[in-house]
Amino acid sequence: MSASPLTPLDYIAAGYWQDFLAGRPIAGGIAYEAELRDCTLDESLSSLQRVDTLLSQIRRDLIKTGNWDEDALLTDERYRNLMMFLAFYAGQVLAQQWQATAHWYGQFELRKRYPIWSLSTDDFYQHMAVLYSENNSANINANANINDSASLPIFFALEPIGLRLFGHVDRPFVAVQGGQVASGLYQAVSARLPVANNDYVSTIITQDNKSNVAARMAPQVDLGSSNIESNSQTVGTSVDSLIKQNTTTTSADDLNRAALNEATISQMIADPLANKDLSNEQQGEIKPELSKLEPALTQTKLATSVKPSPTPEIFSQLLIELDEIERPQTAGNAEYQQARKVLDQFEQHVAKQSKPRAQINFSESHLAAKKQALLKLQEAAHVGNTAAMLRLAMYELLGEGLVIDKNAGIEAGVEWVKQAASKDDSRAQRLLSKMYYQGVGVLQDINNGKYWLEQAAQNGHVEAASLVAQWQQAQTLITTQKQEQHSIKRYQLLLAVVLVVAVLILIIV
Repeated sequence: MSASPLTPLDYIAAGYWQDFLAGRPIAGGIAYEAELRDCTLDESLSSLQRVDTLLSQIRRDLIKTGNWDEDALLTDERYRNLMMFLAFYAGQVLAQQWQATAHWYGQFELRKRYPIWSLSTDDFYQHMAVLYSENNSANINANANINDSASLPIFFALEPIGLRLFGHVDRPFVAVQGGQVASGLYQAVSARLPVANNDYVSTIITQDNKSNVAARMAPQVDLGSSNIESNSQTVGTSVDSLIKQNTTTTSADDLNRAALNEATISQMIADPLANKDLSNEQQGEIKPELSKLEPALTQTKLATSVKPSPTPEIFSQLLIELDEIERPQTAGNAEYQQARKVLDQFEQHVAKQSKPRAQINFSESHLAAKKQALLKLQEAAHVGNTAAMLRLAMYELLGEGLVIDKNAGIEAGVEWVKQAASKDDSRAQRLLSKMYYQGVGVLQDINNGKYWLEQAAQNGHVEAASLVAQWQQAQTLITTQKQEQHSIKRYQLLLAVVLVVAVLILIIV
């Protein structure tokens, strides 16, 4: 397939990047340029993690200064340029992973080539997208059903940027290609990386696809290899043994046909990413019902060179939610903000590393500053600040908190999460549900996991509400299937009785 002609956006993208590399100002200016340069934009996947951290910091800055107004900021040329620059950069990184050239389309080209999408002229996040693997789109029928649109190697890079900056309970982001928008550029790009023996595997799942039951559940996490025993569950501080992440999808037809029982659904909540490199012993401990899922799951292994994040996913997601889901605090907010400022810098440094947290070295002054920040968190937590409780819990569960004894630290971390959850903080309730589903710091308990998931949903947690709805859909499928099976058995029994009566009549006659 011959290369498509360059578009105006291709020239703009190249100009942005060349100006940035040369230290020249971008036309119209760009917000947070100095901070962008500190992110070390080396076109690597890890650089996208640093960009996501910067976006979270920008969000906090905007909220703190009272300027967190999406509509107003989208009229500010410097902020629009920032988001476009980051979109161009993410597209460039993604195309590089495919060993291709990023090719940008504006809405005019997108509407012409892909009429399957209902693009909104007023939606800033839909006005451009990158074709990141042109060879793999050669055989795609652009006029296919909209449910096939996820297979197109097209990336709307502004969507995860917008979600990272402005997403919250009342401002959901819906992907043009269906499904949910990824909560950051690193996650969005990683989901589109090439895989072994496949030209293209999409992990974007349309809303009609029942595979969301598996795709959006709590990721399974092994906190480490330090063999810390708490409540009969091993929880450690190292992430050396983090399990490779794989995508697991189930088609709607497969889910309808599969004879799934309640234990199977519970296991899907606990372990959606079922295809992991675990020993037989580990599989017996963590995924006792995995064998029941195998007929229903289509497993696609990501064969990439992506290094595991230094921070376990369960806590990375918590930090994101603490930024993105706002919950008013009645006390301890000043102390919490002081501590967060220090700890955010600490986490930014951690995110730049390519090794487990336990192996990262810090100076004595850094450790002293961190300890003071943790003491501030503790002070805020004691007066009822749930955000402080959750951050403090994270460090205790990681073995990096104020409690010296690791077992006692894990117990303290669990108690902080439970206390925050009891105060109807949906972030804490979602975290606690994951902990019960996965057996992190507590005994694995599917019923408790489901209970706290429902509590989080009732308190407005979008992801939890989606999972509960999907659970109910699956339960309905199971009930319907059982009723159908029961009806068939009754019919068979009735038929047998009729045959017996008929035979008796023949004998008598």
